[in-house]
Amino acid sequence: MSTDKKNASSESAPERTPQEQTMRRPVQIAGVTIQPRSSAENASEDAALPPVAAAPAPVPVEGQRCGLVAIVGKPNVGKSTLLNALVGQKISITSRKAQTTRHRITGIRTQGTAQYVFVDTPGFQTIHGTALNKSLNKTVVGAVSDVDLVLFVVEAGSFTTADAKVLALLKPGIPVLLVANKLDNVHRRGDIAPWLQSMQERHAFTEFVPMSAKQPKDIERLLGICEKYLPEQPWWHAEDELTDRSEKFLASEMVREKLFRLTGDELPYTSTVVIDKFEEEAGRTSKRMLRIAATIVVEREGHKAMVIGDKGEKLKRIGTETRVELEKLLDAKVFIELWVKVRSGWADDEARVRSFGYE
Repeated sequence: MSTDKKNASSESAPERTPQEQTMRRPVQIAGVTIQPRSSAENASEDAALPPVAAAPAPVPVEGQRCGLVAIVGKPNVGKSTLLNALVGQKISITSRKAQTTRHRITGIRTQGTAQYVFVDTPGFQTIHGTALNKSLNKTVVGAVSDVDLVLFVVEAGSFTTADAKVLALLKPGIPVLLVANKLDNVHRRGDIAPWLQSMQERHAFTEFVPMSAKQPKDIERLLGICEKYLPEQPWWHAEDELTDRSEKFLASEMVREKLFRLTGDELPYTSTVVIDKFEEEAGRTSKRMLRIAATIVVEREGHKAMVIGDKGEKLKRIGTETRVELEKLLDAKVFIELWVKVRSGWADDEARVRSFGYE
């Protein structure tokens, strides 16, 4: 058996037109009057969305709305959970570990005449000045510069230095909704009104949305609010599309989620996953069959032993849970092999960070 790895098996979008000017009205929330912002808008052209894998071009319909909505905030405020709820299906991984999301994840929700293109971003990093964290922050800054609306997510009743650093990234001219998430954790709702007032003094938020991403009625309310800020223009994607990310990418993210969830806080956040093989075959008992081989990259031999576990049990469990979730997500029979390799200091090496798929 190799000392370097251990095996565990288990069964184009058109150019966007400039954003139209959006009217804003005073909003009444829990006794707090939120004054409208200036009507000055950013007149620069938005960048085009990345190309989407072969899909029929949407047919323009009068009255359609479509636009980009960025979800930003510090690590661990529930951005990925919110994205999954807004899309209606899991496309972004979640865990208690900070810095779980590392890429710009696009989620698409088409409802009525509106098509929302949500962009989940990594939590803005304020510590650990590694090449990896610099890459993550670059992704955040890029995501908030070319959107129609920003959802600034904070924990209801809280505002920290880390929140302030994310807020400082937001550019004038783009409407920003303050999404006060995890409202169900606030014991005294009467404290929310003065907190909202203090938040309005920090930034000219267009509207306040106190909510819980786990409550379906709150998600529907947020969708209704977001719709007002989408420009009237044809949809960019087919009605049944959920993301512009590939299945190969989703597979790597799913392995990384199970890795973080099953190793807890003991495993450093710098661990990552690389897909070595992603092949589709005709299935005997199902429409599709996928064969996936992935490498979990860690920085130390001790981390490798932690991931493999006693007699390979931890690695086997990571593979099994990944397989089960991918079969549900991709509607296919999945066979997956996992390997573990040590690459010391990779998170500080810019070339290696890029080779592992980070921008």
